[in-house]
Amino acid sequence: MPIIRFEAADGSERTQIGEGLTRPAVEADRLETGRADGKYFLRHGDGCAVCGRAVEAGEPFYLDSEAGAVLCDEHGRERRGD
Repeated sequence: MPIIRFEAADGSERTQIGEGLTRPAVEADRLETGRADGKYFLRHGDGCAVCGRAVEAGEPFYLDSEAGAVLCDEHGRERRGD
């Protein structure tokens, strides 16, 4: 599964995702369901797996589903080769 870029986080703990992104979220063990404000969410409250930087609302971030890692914009671009 490729490293996926998210344009903007919804908040510092989780971002709502569509059904098409549930598979990589499950693979990364980051899927959250059962919330009143939406059906599927990607958990990213632990921040970047490389530097620990928090993912804040409105910021881009990446998901490496094979590694189960959330990455900040800088480390995500680096790992993906952008």
